[in-house]
Amino acid sequence: MADHTEATIEINADVQVILDVIADLTAYPQWSQGITSVDVLKVDGERPLRARFTLDAGPIKDVYELDYVWHQDRVSWSLAQAGVLTAMDGSYELASTTTGATRVRYQLTVDLRIPMMGFMKRAAEKVVIDTALKGLKARAEAHGTPAA
Repeated sequence: MADHTEATIEINADVQVILDVIADLTAYPQWSQGITSVDVLKVDGERPLRARFTLDAGPIKDVYELDYVWHQDRVSWSLAQAGVLTAMDGSYELASTTTGATRVRYQLTVDLRIPMMGFMKRAAEKVVIDTALKGLKARAEAHGTPAA
């Protein structure tokens, strides 16, 4: 099993606002670096269950599909199909803090068909996670109401 990378950030918005931002997959190209388009393929109510992403992250370009599982304070995804990627599995776990913010923990495992040294892959995962968390924070705080 591949190693995963994780990071945590505090966001000044409540859990539901953040989950709504995460669920708005078609808006990802506006705030998630490298994602150029997203097509939601299957939904359950308001939450996407499968989506197709187009990725252009410098040397890595791919079209891949993710399957999502939604919970009250967590969302996880796993790679359903791709060209270059062999793994793109991760999760956001959200928890309200005593200060009224929400702590978001992001875990990600990425693997590629092309060979890449482990430390280089983990460094790339770290960049993806840091960029995604900063984008999520900015988007949620701009579109949501602060936690009470």
